[in-house]
Amino acid sequence: MANRRAYEIAFVGLKPGKHEFVYEVDEKFFADNTSRDFTDPQVTVKLILDKKQSFLMLKFEVGGSVKLQCDLCGNTLEKHLWDDFEMLVKMVDNPDEMNADEEDPDVFYISRTESHIDVKAWLYEFINLSIPLQRTCPEKPDGSSGCNQEALDMLKKLNQTKKENENPIWKGLDKFRNN
Repeated sequence: MANRRAYEIAFVGLKPGKHEFVYEVDEKFFADNTSRDFTDPQVTVKLILDKKQSFLMLKFEVGGSVKLQCDLCGNTLEKHLWDDFEMLVKMVDNPDEMNADEEDPDVFYISRTESHIDVKAWLYEFINLSIPLQRTCPEKPDGSSGCNQEALDMLKKLNQTKKENENPIWKGLDKFRNN
């Protein structure tokens, strides 16, 4: 319960204007989510909350690093994260209905009677969105691939073995592939 409250902001007591919150995110933050494809997160998220009369403007600045596996060779590599995201949180009388109808993912509605806002789900989402989709080893200074050459050779060998073991029944279908 105490861990959950660490990501709640009591915005009612804040004066109008900008307020800064910093979150250090590590393995403990992701303990509930076992389906992630990175390890050892060392991420800092700076949240700038700009409080206005009837809305909150949230700016999340994500920085840090995570360890990933290369898509090609399986090597472990460290990727540095840097990204920023903005959310507009509007205070309305019927937030459930408004959230159901809203098409913009950067707009969220809360009740006028709310006093706290929980940012944990947004932190999780924005950290995941900061991770690159393509994860490959960086190139060497001479321009060659930085991937594990043994793993790449093994993949080529497996691909050739697969082609050799193909059933001859399907061989005639190759001519239709490019049409």
